Amino acid sequence: MHILVTGGAGFIGSHVCVELLQKGCNVLVIDNLCVGQFCTLEKVSEITGVQLNVPSTHLVINTFSFRQVDLRDKNALHLVFAEFKIDAVMHFAGLKAVGESFAQSLEYYETNVLGTINLLNAMKFAMVKEILFSSTASVYDENCLMPINEDCNLSVTNPYSRTKLFVEDILRDIHHSDPSWRIAILRYFNPIGAHHSGLIGEDPKGVPNNLMPYISRVAVGKLERLSIFGNDYVTRDGTGVRDYIHVVDLAKGHIAALEHILSSESEGICTVNLGRGKGVSVFELLFAFEKASGKKVPYQVVGRRAGDVAEYYADVAHAYEILNWKAELGLDRMCEDVWRFQSQKGL
Repeated sequence: MHILVTGGAGFIGSHVCVELLQKGCNVLVIDNLCVGQFCTLEKVSEITGVQLNVPSTHLVINTFSFRQVDLRDKNALHLVFAEFKIDAVMHFAGLKAVGESFAQSLEYYETNVLGTINLLNAMKFAMVKEILFSSTASVYDENCLMPINEDCNLSVTNPYSRTKLFVEDILRDIHHSDPSWRIAILRYFNPIGAHHSGLIGEDPKGVPNNLMPYISRVAVGKLERLSIFGNDYVTRDGTGVRDYIHVVDLAKGHIAALEHILSSESEGICTVNLGRGKGVSVFELLFAFEKASGKKVPYQVVGRRAGDVAEYYADVAHAYEILNWKAELGLDRMCEDVWRFQSQKGL
């Protein structure tokens, strides 16, 4: 199999590349490196023992290749599909910070929506009709009853989530107009963790938007303290509860989804939640990380953030039913792997 991974230098994409390469797939990463980092691909190569090929190198069997391409560049995308044999696409590339999306809404629509349209047009021209799309659980209505299943109402409150829902709608319309497309829409909850080697993990540029990388940077002294947004929710300890999943489990879920859409059992298009199906509070995550790292993480409780809900976790029955997949790694392992990655990076 020859798999194109957009955004493969990022957190989730890089872990998916590891799983693909370890299964003997040929992997081509395209990334504009505005979020991902080239050194992450070098680490993927180190983990898997598969040489990373860049444009100046001769391509060999079982390749792991990289091209620096922006999805907004139509010509560059068509050249990629002309240069490489591609059987399926795993689409992670995009901007993903909720707060930033309010200030940079036009860039979010251009990158996430127009970029995806360009990708789909290049695929159509090359007769590649198999795609897995990295979506988000934030497309669900915040008033959904827990646990959230794939049939819950959809409603978005920010430009980032809206771009994801637009792309989902585009994919559903494409399949309706041409049922020969095989599509998986994968809705993530809260990926954390890192590869057990400590070589790759979540390493955002600037101040992290997500809870776990913020905690880990406080632990190594890069940030002063963690702010916990509200401790008066109707939850077991007053803090918000979310569904955290190990990124390696998430990556394996993508492999299961790829195998599903390429199988004779595929219904052509599927939408699947990828989570653990259980909630973890902010305090539970913080204290588990302190246990794993042996570090105290200073924190302060501040007011609630607008739009935050008390609990948010997945119903994962559908993923097990159609993909024969479920998350295996628990909270302690997530925290241990994050700490190994962060402590190896140091300051």
